Amino acid sequence: MADTLIEQLAEFTAEADYESLPDDVVEESKRLLLDSVGCVLGGTTEPKGRIGMELARVIAGSSDEATILGTDRRSSAVGAAVANGELMQALDFDAILPPGHVAPYVLPGILSRAEVARSSGRAVLAATAVAHEMTYRFGKAMDYTRDIAEDGTMALPPVAGYTASIFGATAGLGLLAGSGVDTLADSLGIAGAITPVNSHGAWMQHVPAASIKYTMAGAVVQSAFLAAAAAELGHTGDRQVLDDQERGYPRFIATGRWVPEGIGRALGAEWRFVGESAIKPYPHCRVLHAPFDALAEILETHDIRPEEITELRAWGEGWIDQPVWTTTTIRHVQDAQFSVQHGLALAAHRVRPGRAWQAPELVFGESVTALMERVVFRPHPDYVAELRRHPSARPSRIEIDARGTTFAADRLFPPGIGSPDPRTAMSNDDLVAKFLVNAEGVLPTATAEQVAATLLRLEEVEDFGEVARALVAALA
Repeated sequence: MADTLIEQLAEFTAEADYESLPDDVVEESKRLLLDSVGCVLGGTTEPKGRIGMELARVIAGSSDEATILGTDRRSSAVGAAVANGELMQALDFDAILPPGHVAPYVLPGILSRAEVARSSGRAVLAATAVAHEMTYRFGKAMDYTRDIAEDGTMALPPVAGYTASIFGATAGLGLLAGSGVDTLADSLGIAGAITPVNSHGAWMQHVPAASIKYTMAGAVVQSAFLAAAAAELGHTGDRQVLDDQERGYPRFIATGRWVPEGIGRALGAEWRFVGESAIKPYPHCRVLHAPFDALAEILETHDIRPEEITELRAWGEGWIDQPVWTTTTIRHVQDAQFSVQHGLALAAHRVRPGRAWQAPELVFGESVTALMERVVFRPHPDYVAELRRHPSARPSRIEIDARGTTFAADRLFPPGIGSPDPRTAMSNDDLVAKFLVNAEGVLPTATAEQVAATLLRLEEVEDFGEVARALVAALA
């Protein structure tokens, strides 16, 4: 029986395999892989993605063992993973799971190590499931951006972020390597000691915002590789780092809430991440996804053009009265991924969600910037009450003044999740459609369709490297 939480996590990882996964865990793992690979493809034209590709060269030189997906470039397993993490995060189109973004931190290492090791699709699915389950449990045990204070107001923590994903990322790498319990425990102990800082809180407050976003994906990916490799080479880790509340992980990572029993309880017997996994149908911060859906309903029903709108009023998430969301100064295309006024003005142009939302001619275009001045956003008065009733609730309302009339629509849940509202679910067909949009101009349509189909039946794949090579061999 494991004595420390690190050792419990190591045992959970070592015992995980495809055959032990419930059907819904397998299905969600496939969906996350499909969506995340698509986001990598979509990021290949973006400034953040191009920087990530160059960082791979800086890190790995001329090494060429692994694929930078959607390109003709190769790098070391670490270099490719860093690049793929930055690419995956570039459009802000990647999946959401408490504590926030997870996929760009945990999946790139799994993808590149699986390619190099020629791991089976089943092994990749098991590593994906372990990485997401572990990260989700850390997210629920620590401070969260949507916490509610005792007086009923939103309690934004002074320190927030997603860097605890290093544990899931490290576990996924160790599982693919076939590491034993002791090596896994050491790697997780090392991961705890080298976790990057949680800088999300500062990033939200400072505008213009840093283009590395809430936390640079490549930094977490690289740290996870370092932790896994160090243990595989013989370094030992601090196995008590999660149990020491005085000087250990919860203290130096600066979380105000620490509920470690939630991390270890029923590990392997209960898989919890599936219930809160969410896919993003819009390449923009998820705080606006419910308003976007309400806005689309009005615009499509009444065929309203942007120039007809005299005022657009929106009510939504109550905690985002922070500079990164309230800014109207758009210096970089990534600023546009978070600005509430800009996002609503851009969405009013009914451009198909995808890379086109990041096109400079749209982001900085006169029609969008002029409409921004006619957008008003306020916190929804029922936000806290509805959030208390259901953790996925995001009450939102849109009102548009146009043609001398006010048009209105409401949403209670955002799209891309399972919820009491059946309209919010994204089917596999929806995910494939999103993948194909991201792949446009990167892969020929036939190749993109084949890759999507393969990822949805990944358990049949014997060598994951074949999937990675398919994302390069037939570049458009």
